[in-house]
Amino acid sequence: MQTATTQQRVTTFEQLRGRKLWIPRMTYVGARLMAGVFRSIGIDAACTPPSDERTLELGGLYTGGEECYPAKVTIGDFLRILIDDGADPSRVALFMPTAEGPCRFGQYAPYLRQVLDELGYEDVPIISPSSTNSYDGLGENSLETIRQMWRVLVCSDILRKLLLKTRPYETQPGAADEAFERGIALVERVAEDPSLSGRQRLDALIEAVTGARDVFRAVPARYTKDRPLIGVVGEIFCRLNTFSNTDAVRRIEAHGGEAWLSDVGEWVWYTNWSQKAMLRREGKRLSLEMLKAVAKNAVQRRDEHKLLAPVSKDFAGYEEPHDLLADVLEPGWPYLPADGALGEMALSIGKSVYLYRKGADGIIDISPFSCMNGIVSEAVYHDVSADHDDIPIRNFYFDATSSNMERDLDIFMELAETYRKRKTARRRYPAYFE
Repeated sequence: MQTATTQQRVTTFEQLRGRKLWIPRMTYVGARLMAGVFRSIGIDAACTPPSDERTLELGGLYTGGEECYPAKVTIGDFLRILIDDGADPSRVALFMPTAEGPCRFGQYAPYLRQVLDELGYEDVPIISPSSTNSYDGLGENSLETIRQMWRVLVCSDILRKLLLKTRPYETQPGAADEAFERGIALVERVAEDPSLSGRQRLDALIEAVTGARDVFRAVPARYTKDRPLIGVVGEIFCRLNTFSNTDAVRRIEAHGGEAWLSDVGEWVWYTNWSQKAMLRREGKRLSLEMLKAVAKNAVQRRDEHKLLAPVSKDFAGYEEPHDLLADVLEPGWPYLPADGALGEMALSIGKSVYLYRKGADGIIDISPFSCMNGIVSEAVYHDVSADHDDIPIRNFYFDATSSNMERDLDIFMELAETYRKRKTARRRYPAYFE
């Protein structure tokens, strides 16, 4: 729980003027685009540099060993900036969201605050929006800012999906990664442009997504139907941060597979659903707060629909859930009811069922070592698999020293290939597949 001291040190956007805001690269593309939004409102921002062994050294030095792996990585990356790079603390700010529920993620920001204070960085502010109000706290200065952040988050998910559906089939190694960088640059230029109005920015983002789509379409590739499709679920940071999971998706690809990686957007839809569920529990079904929550959800869905329109044909068969409750939470309810099992465990179970129905050939859960969400999910995956044609499901846990992925991926991919040949839930392919 946050201390009173932590709560009293809330930082507004205006107080960030003159500081550089560092954003952890839970996803590289997401952090870059989010930084662009901050720059568009006059706040210097950038994603943290790529993690390395020094990240783990500093993270391990200033954590007690009971924190989960993402805490060690994010704290280590922040401390590299302050300690190794010699950044002026008076010109540094750190971005660290928080969340309610059982996950230790809710303690990252207050613990980071404690570490900074003990090291003498009391004046380094932490921007820490919360999932309690579906991250509405980011919009205290400007509702338009929070809307732009949502839009670039959608763009980041689109770019990542374009990469992962292209790279396994490229015939020119590295071409998909190059297209990814070009796509990020197209969207980033729009995100950081301070001259655009909200409507102009949406139109420009749609144009940028269209440009990125065309760049990916030009990647030399041969799309065949013989690769197992592996759904990747689990703890959000560890599954998306390539350093933390030792580039697990590339390992899946190297073993002949294609990965469908659960995106960031599903967490936003989940926090929206949680916010409305909480209001109903508090007897506020008919309230101004509920009206705002419903309106925000509708606006976000409309923006997402417009941004996805240019890639609808490219994503045929790769569609993400349209209705989180109906498509993800309700299918997972018999195993982990979302009104009791809060957070990523409910999403991982429900999304596994969704991916099975989309024709996936196996499910991998990526979580930090000792992660409660991963452990609880693992306890019920056997039943999920048994009820869904015995689809292979495997947990992989990661920490600072090792992971069991390299050792066991060969076996898992053989199981996925065997399942692919006998499965009853057929996969839908885009028209450009042979």
